[in-house]
Amino acid sequence: MDISDRATAPLRFAVLGRVRAWRGAVELDLGSPQQRAVLAALLLRRGRPVTVAELVDAVWGDRSPPAAVSVLRTYVSRLRKVLGSGARAEGSVQVVVSVTDGYLVRVPEGSLDLGVFEQRVAEGRKRRAAGELSAAAELLRAGLEEWEGAPLAGLPGPLAEVERSRLAEERLTALESCLEIDVELGRLSEAVPQLIALTGEHPLREQLCWLLMLALYRSGRQAEALAAYRRTRDTLVAELGVEPGASLRDLRDRVLAADASLKPERSGPEQQLSPREPGTAGPGTGGHAAAGHVAFPAQLPADLPTFTGRQAELEQVRTLAPDTGTPSSVTVISGMAGIGKTTLAVHWAHRIAERYPDGQLYVNLRGFDPTGAVISSAEAIRMFLDALGVAPQAIPASLDAQAALYRSLLADRRMLVLLDNARDTEQVRPLLPGSTGCLAIVTSRGQLTGLVTHEGAQPLTLSPLPPPEAHSFLAGRVGAARLTAEPQAANEIIEYCGRLPLALAVVAARAATNPGFALGTIAEELRESQGNLDALTGGDPTSDVRTVFSWSYEALSAPAARLFHLLGLHSGPDISAHAAAALAGLPLHETRGLLAEITRLNLLNEHAPGRYALHDLLRVYAMERVATEESPQEQDRAIERLMHWYLHTAAAVYGHLSPGHRPFPLGPRPPECEPMTFTSRDQALRWCEIERPNFVAIVRQAAESRRPVLAWQLSSSLWGFSYLRGHLNDWLNIARTSLESARQAEDRKGVAWSLIEVAVAQTTMRRFDEAIESYREAMVLYQQLGDNYGSSQAAIGLGVAYLQSERLDHAFDYLNRSLALSRANGDEWVEGLALAQLGDACHRLGRSGEAIDYLRRGLKVLQATGYRWVEGVALDVLGVVLHLQHHHDDAVESLHEALEVLREVGNSWGEGDALDHLGDVLLDAGRPLAARTRWQQALALFEESGRPEAEAVRGKLRRLDAREPDPDPNPASRAESADQIADRVGRARSRAGHRRRL
Repeated sequence: MDISDRATAPLRFAVLGRVRAWRGAVELDLGSPQQRAVLAALLLRRGRPVTVAELVDAVWGDRSPPAAVSVLRTYVSRLRKVLGSGARAEGSVQVVVSVTDGYLVRVPEGSLDLGVFEQRVAEGRKRRAAGELSAAAELLRAGLEEWEGAPLAGLPGPLAEVERSRLAEERLTALESCLEIDVELGRLSEAVPQLIALTGEHPLREQLCWLLMLALYRSGRQAEALAAYRRTRDTLVAELGVEPGASLRDLRDRVLAADASLKPERSGPEQQLSPREPGTAGPGTGGHAAAGHVAFPAQLPADLPTFTGRQAELEQVRTLAPDTGTPSSVTVISGMAGIGKTTLAVHWAHRIAERYPDGQLYVNLRGFDPTGAVISSAEAIRMFLDALGVAPQAIPASLDAQAALYRSLLADRRMLVLLDNARDTEQVRPLLPGSTGCLAIVTSRGQLTGLVTHEGAQPLTLSPLPPPEAHSFLAGRVGAARLTAEPQAANEIIEYCGRLPLALAVVAARAATNPGFALGTIAEELRESQGNLDALTGGDPTSDVRTVFSWSYEALSAPAARLFHLLGLHSGPDISAHAAAALAGLPLHETRGLLAEITRLNLLNEHAPGRYALHDLLRVYAMERVATEESPQEQDRAIERLMHWYLHTAAAVYGHLSPGHRPFPLGPRPPECEPMTFTSRDQALRWCEIERPNFVAIVRQAAESRRPVLAWQLSSSLWGFSYLRGHLNDWLNIARTSLESARQAEDRKGVAWSLIEVAVAQTTMRRFDEAIESYREAMVLYQQLGDNYGSSQAAIGLGVAYLQSERLDHAFDYLNRSLALSRANGDEWVEGLALAQLGDACHRLGRSGEAIDYLRRGLKVLQATGYRWVEGVALDVLGVVLHLQHHHDDAVESLHEALEVLREVGNSWGEGDALDHLGDVLLDAGRPLAARTRWQQALALFEESGRPEAEAVRGKLRRLDAREPDPDPNPASRAESADQIADRVGRARSRAGHRRRL
C-alpha cells in the first residue's frame, strides 16, 4: 500500500482485547500503555468530548505526575500523527479533534469492535423478543466473535480497571443469553460443555448454574443436574455464607420431583424455556409481574417419594378437580393430627397439577401451631399476591381490598390453591378463588362445616390407614423382607401406632436407621412405653403420639436431644443452623451435625438447605420436654442467646442497609452467641429476606416475654431493609409491637425510638397525618429525655412528612429547626438531609435559585462525610431544578451522578424517579430516542414497585410515539454516550474532584 492509499484507507479500532488500530490492513503502532489508555478513553466516549481533567484521571487517577497535562498533550499529538489527519485526501477529516478543554475522536459507524458487538447484541435481543430464536442466536454469536480476550488488556489507570469489569460483565451476559437460546432450541450437546466450563470459571453466578441444571435435566442427566446445584450451593455457603436464590432452589425442587413441565412442551426452532411458561423467569430477572401479567407460581411442596395407600380417598377426590368453565371447586380434607392430611393433599395436587397450567399456590396457615403464631388471612393473601408478582407497595391496606385484588388476578385463570393446616372457616374464606376453573384444597383438623354449608365444599374426612395400607406404608420404609421375616412383630407395631401415618413414620425411621434391630425388639419397646399407644386411635392427638416421640427422642445422643427440645423455644416458622447454634450455645460445626442426627430420625425437617422446621406435634413435644428438662433460668438463657443472635446479626446488616442512620444502642452479647457478618449489601438483603418471617415472630416473642429493650432494638434494626424492600406492613406491625412493649414497661427511650420507626413507616406508606402525630409524640419524649439527637430526628421527620403532604409552611419550619439542631449536635447526616429537603421545598415553590443553593450546600456536607443514602436523592432534585432553568448539560450530569449513587445504595425507588427526570431533560435537549430509553427503564422500575407514576411515564411514551424519528444517523450511540459520562469516566474521577465541581 503506497502513502496515498494509506492516508485514505479506513480506520478500524479494537478495545475488546488489546487496544489496537488499523488503517486498511496495516496495524498502527499506538505507543506506550499510557498513550493507548488515552485513546481508549476517547474511543469509549464515542464521539463525545472528554476533558483534559477526565483524561488525566482516566490514565493516572489520584497519582497523576506534576506535568500530567503536558504529558497528556504529548500523547494526543503522537496519536494524531499515528492515526493521521487524512489531509492528502479532499474532504477527509481529522480523527482526534480539539474541543473546549478537551478532545474527542471521530469514530465512523462500524469501525469500533465494541460498537459492532453492542449493535449485534441489541439486535439479537430484539429478534429474541420477536420469537426469532435462531436469528437471535446467530447475531449474539456474531457479536461475541468481536472479542479477542480481556478488554483493554495491559492498560493502566482507573478507567481501564472499571471498564474491564463492566465490559467483561457485558460479554458474559451476552454469552448467557446465547446459551439460554441454545437450551431453548434444544442444542444441548453444544450448550452443556460451555456451561460446565463457565460455571467452573464463575462458581458464584447462579444464572449459569440454573442454565446448566436445566440443560443437563433436558439431556436426561438428572443426577448431574442435582450435583451441579450442590456444587454451587456449597460454594455460596462456604464463600459468602448465603444459600442459593429462590429461582435456583425452585429449579432444584422441580428437578428432584422430575417435573414434567421442565421438558419442552413442543419441538421446533421457536420453542420457549418451560420454566418461563407462563410468566416465569430464571435468576436475575424481575420478581414482579407487569401490569396485566400474573407471574407463574409453582409453590407445591415436594411429593413424598414413598407415598402409598389412600387409594379409596384418591378415587373419591379424582372427580373433584373442575373442568374448564365449571364453577370454582373447594375440597376440605380433615382429620386428626398426624393422620396424613397434608401428605395426601400434596400428593393429589401433584397428580393433577398439569390440569392447572397457570400455576399452584401453597401456604401453611399454621392454624393449630402450638406457639399461637397463626397465619392471618391478610398475611396469607399478601404472600399470594407477592407470588403472583404484585409489588409490596401495591398491596391495598384492607383485607377486603386485598381479597378483591387476589380474586381479580385469578380471574379467567386455571390455578390450584392448597391451603394447609387451616384453623377455621373465617381464616380460609378470603383465600378462596372466585374464578371458574380453579381448585382450592383445604386441610384442617376441624371439619370446616361452614365451607361445606355455604361454599359448597366437598368434605373428605381421613381415618387411620386400613391394615393392608398400613402394612404397605411400613414396608415401603423398612423393606418388605423384614416384615415378611417377622409378620407378628410387624402387625404389633402397626396396631401400637394405631395405623396413624405420622406415628408409623417415626417408628419406621427408628427401624430403618437401625437395620440390626429385630422388629420384635421395637415392638417390645412400644409395648413397654407406658402402655398408652392405644390412644392413637382417638383422643387428644398431642398425647396420642407422645410415647412414640419419647423413645425416638431417647434414641438421640444427649447433645442432639438437648438441641431438639431447645428448638421448642423458638417461635418462628423455621430456624437456620446458625440460629440453632446460638440457641444451644454451641459451635456451628457441632450444631450442624446434631441437626443432621435429629433430621435422620424424622424429628426435624430440613425443608431448605440449612433451614429446619418442626412438625406441629413435634413442636408441642419439644416444648413439653424443654419445660421438664431445662430449668427456667436455662430456658431464659437460651432465649436470650437466640434473640441476641438476631439482634447482633441485624446490627451487621444495619451498617450495609442504613448508612448514616442513627446507630441503635447495642449491649453486650452472650459469649456463646456468634452472630453472622456480611461483606456486601446483597448478602445482607438476602439474609433479611430469608429471615423476615422469623424477625416478625422474634419481635413478638420479645415483647410477649417482657423484653422490651430487645423488642424495640430488633425492630429498629430492620429500618433499611424494610425501606429498600417495601415490606411496609411487616415494618409497621413490628414497630407497633415494640412500641406497645416499651409503653407497658414504661421505657421512655424505647417508646421514643419505636415512635420514630412507626412514623417513618407511616410516612413511607403516605399516611402523613398518623406519621405527624407519631413524630410529635417522639419529639416531646426526646425533649423530656434531653436527647438533642433524637429531637433532631423527630424534627427532620416532621419536615419530610409535611413536605411530602405539600404543607410547605410547616415543612420549612421543621426543616429549619432540624438544621439548627443538627449543627448544634454536629450531626452532619441530618444537616445534609435537612439542606437537601429545604432545596426540595424551595423547588416546589418555584424558588429555583434558593433550591440550587440549598441543594449544593447539602451535597457538600453529604459528600464530605460519605453519606450516600441521601446524596442520590439530592442530586436528582438538583437535576430537576437545573432542567427547569434550561441548563440541560448540567442537569444530565447531575442526574447521572444521582443514578450512580442510587444504584450503589440499592434505592430503586429513587432510581426510577431519576430515570424519569433524565428522560424529560433528554427530550428537551432534542434526543427523543435517548429519552425513550430512560423512560422505559423508569417504567420497569415503577411497575415492579407498583407505583402510580407508571401511568404518567406510559403517557410520555405514547406521546413520544407520535413524534418524528430522531434525525441522528446513529441514535444508539447517542443514547449510550449519556451513560458513559457517569457510568464509565465518572466513576474514575476522584471524590476530591467531585466535591470541587460542586
